[in-house]
Amino acid sequence: MKARDATQVLLHPVGTEKAIRLLDQNKIVFVVDKNADKEDIQKALHELFKVRAERVNTLLTQKGVKKAYIKLKKEHSAVELATNLGLL
Repeated sequence: MKARDATQVLLHPVGTEKAIRLLDQNKIVFVVDKNADKEDIQKALHELFKVRAERVNTLLTQKGVKKAYIKLKKEHSAVELATNLGLL
């Protein structure tokens, strides 16, 4: 982490219909800090939830919000993580 706390990188999970559908593909979506890079996001995910990411894709929306689409490794379950976060 570049002098940032993990809670400052991963701001909150996204609970939209599309994000819930992506759980079946073992992907979870978070709103993240605009200055966070993919490495920061992976480290914060591991630090906070003890799960490893296989891949991280980021998207900057027109409203200026940065979203991270995180595909978890096969040994971890996105549905289980979403349940623990209160999305399901």
